[in-house]
Amino acid sequence: MRGAILHAPGDVRLEQRDDPTIIEPTDAVIRLAATCICGSDLWPYRGLEPLEQPILMGHEYVGIVEAVGADVRTLDVGDFVVGSFAISDNTCEICQAGYTGRCAHGSFVHGTIGTQSEYARIPLADGTLVATPGRPDDHLIPGLLAASDVLGTGWFAAVSAEVGPGKTVAVVGDGAVGLMGVLAAKQLGAERIIAMSRHPERQALARFYGATDIVEERGDDGVARVKEITNGLGAHSVIEAVGTQESMMQAIRSTRPGGHMGFVGVTHDTQLPGDELFFSQVHLVGGPASVRRFLPQLIDLICNGQIDPSHVFDLTLPLDQVAEGYRAMDERRAIKTLLTL
Repeated sequence: MRGAILHAPGDVRLEQRDDPTIIEPTDAVIRLAATCICGSDLWPYRGLEPLEQPILMGHEYVGIVEAVGADVRTLDVGDFVVGSFAISDNTCEICQAGYTGRCAHGSFVHGTIGTQSEYARIPLADGTLVATPGRPDDHLIPGLLAASDVLGTGWFAAVSAEVGPGKTVAVVGDGAVGLMGVLAAKQLGAERIIAMSRHPERQALARFYGATDIVEERGDDGVARVKEITNGLGAHSVIEAVGTQESMMQAIRSTRPGGHMGFVGVTHDTQLPGDELFFSQVHLVGGPASVRRFLPQLIDLICNGQIDPSHVFDLTLPLDQVAEGYRAMDERRAIKTLLTL
């Protein structure tokens, strides 16, 4: 089969790889129907993560079950499935508490499985994959693919930030996850949603998904604007979807005392000052999103036409143009690239 491999910063290639097979009795092998490039894939692509050897790229995926191990009970060959970027059994104490992104027996798809490919072996298939009700129409596939990571991550961030009716929400980050955080906040009943963005096309999409206010300023100026909008108090709920030092501090400082912040941007070289956290009285919850926890609900919302997260994909390319997909996102010519097979 063909799959994307990152050899060095800026050097991603589509190469022949061994076809996956069942190794453990809890495995499933799926044929990818669509995959995509994530903003977090840009960290190693830009050389901001150590790369000691070539790695398999891709962790967002939907597809058709081709084979299952002897112990797989909830899936059949031919099922159309949506999977999480985090492998989880969905039965351990951590998963049952709602944190499938940190399953006691889990792992991550990134770097080890690689779903920017034609086929993939998914471990712990019963706990990681969710079958859709029948074969979805083609127009639903991009939205279901978004559920595999960015929608589920934005939703997890909104739930972690305790978004709800009557609340004001601020979203730091206008990439795919931030935009899906806006969608989630709208669905969860937020009264006011502040999208922090300085890019007109992303501002327009944020408003499409429910943003009521746009703040273009960053850093302390951005915090000041949020405070101005919220009578000097800060937002009840804040979603952080970038992972830099500036974005983390902007998010914390935009949250009112007693408020909640959900942080899901993959962090790099961030250091949080303990004294400021102590006096902020902000609740912080975040980390690898528990996408599997929300997949049944999100699949239902998408298949019933209640939400359409597919607009976050603004570039579609065949898998053999994966390198161009990376370049387009790296150069901010695209928010998110969908790869067809």
